Amino acid sequence: MSSTVSYWILNSARNSIATLHGSRRLYSRYSSSRNKSKWTLFSWAPTTLKNNAQCGSFALPKAYRHTSTEEDDFHLQLSPEQVNEVLRAGESVHKILNLVSGVPNSVLRFESNQLAANSPVEDRRGVASCLQTNGLMFGVFDGHGGHACAQAVSERLFYYVAVSLMSQQTLEQMEGAMESMKPMLPILQWLKHPGDSIYKDVTSVHLDHLRVYWQELLDLHMEMGLNIKEALMHSFQRLDSDISLEIQAPLEDEMTRNLSLQVAFSGATACMAHVDGVHLHVANAGDCRAILGVQDDNGMWSCLPLTHDHNAWNQAELSRLKREHPESEDRTIIIDDRLLGVLMPCRAFGDVQLKWSKELQRSVLERGFDTEALNICQFTPPNYYTPPYLTAKPEVTYHRLRPQDKFLVLASDGLWDLLDNEDVVRLVVEHLSEAGRHKPDLAQRPTNLGLMQSLLLQRKAQGLHSADQNAATRLIRHAIGSNEYGELEPERLTAMLTLPEDLARMYRDDITVTVVYFNSDSIDAYYKGG
Repeated sequence: MSSTVSYWILNSARNSIATLHGSRRLYSRYSSSRNKSKWTLFSWAPTTLKNNAQCGSFALPKAYRHTSTEEDDFHLQLSPEQVNEVLRAGESVHKILNLVSGVPNSVLRFESNQLAANSPVEDRRGVASCLQTNGLMFGVFDGHGGHACAQAVSERLFYYVAVSLMSQQTLEQMEGAMESMKPMLPILQWLKHPGDSIYKDVTSVHLDHLRVYWQELLDLHMEMGLNIKEALMHSFQRLDSDISLEIQAPLEDEMTRNLSLQVAFSGATACMAHVDGVHLHVANAGDCRAILGVQDDNGMWSCLPLTHDHNAWNQAELSRLKREHPESEDRTIIIDDRLLGVLMPCRAFGDVQLKWSKELQRSVLERGFDTEALNICQFTPPNYYTPPYLTAKPEVTYHRLRPQDKFLVLASDGLWDLLDNEDVVRLVVEHLSEAGRHKPDLAQRPTNLGLMQSLLLQRKAQGLHSADQNAATRLIRHAIGSNEYGELEPERLTAMLTLPEDLARMYRDDITVTVVYFNSDSIDAYYKGG
């Protein structure tokens, strides 16, 4: 593949989309299969580079990523070292060292990474341990229509789950501390710090709603709390309900009101896993995905899907939507493979435009909000008769971990758009295999200058000067850099990383990946009663 790939991508983009430019929005008149936007009506902002990274996103030097779409200004300017720098900027790795009941944790470690296509990035991720109950939680949150909803869900959902699992006694201690204005029991320990939050000023509002939730749980008088499946189901739906109610309630503080509006009118899909010993629960709402990498006794690898994408290609989702709405809407619920013709996932947090009545939307937006400055899209799709059309109710899957279950991959749809399940498992297995080797080429053959030069040329041809130490990075590299035959092409990879911001989103989405490795010895010990 020659370096002219960037010009092909650029010209292809120009020829495939016609646009009407408004003051702040871009309305697409052509639905391209390469257009990865979840909304056909999507927000547009001037394509200027941000100098400061926010919430896990990163800014590229202007020399690396252009905002101009003129061919004269569009060049490949990333060396292999710079490609690695960009790809590895969002990496994180964490080893799990604690013991549970005297047995090493069933989770050995996790590796994560994120690559932005939107500016700022709309994906979020989180990893936390429950301090008052057992369990580790991993989550991937894919925002659309802005990053506000994904940010809020990534910060709040784990707290709802953790509170749902608490015993009556623990909840009473929490409530007693609040009533007496004493320090509250810690709920979570974030293993991957979420970074500075733009929601610090509304933390008290969020805590108030979380407190109302645990008060309602106290009224149920359940000694042991909800089971994990119930906790996940209730937490998803309760948080989504709170997001909706927070903007309907009168709020005096202007910043709080504005942020609450942005959260409610943007959206986010979510996929989270709760691991407690050999018990793995996955809750999914939308088109993020979770799969297991399984190694059988004969050494063969396979993929075990743990989620179903909630979109127009899921026949069960289509049936559900038709059951929930009059038969007269059967032909209009899904148009052009999108919910009401506008949204690709059929389940998501936020997106109140597809949940509220038209009257409620008008009454909220008429309270003096500057919707233009807040980049709020005021749009009611055609055939909007019987809302809500969208739900955050998750599909929960339980899997009892076995020693042959080696790793779990959670990722936003930006990865699954480009790689299928089997490719993802294969790439992680290759990563594990390479990480387990000790320089085989040099150890098994005499070292000489000719061999060294050959190895260096091989790495250069692959566009790699050092192997990725993070499986999530490897997945992202191959997702955006592989050709139709699954071969990694350095020129393609560089071209995809140097696309102007106003075109990058047409060819790839934000990609967020977390790979969780399981401790087979620990899992085996659970079964042996160790």
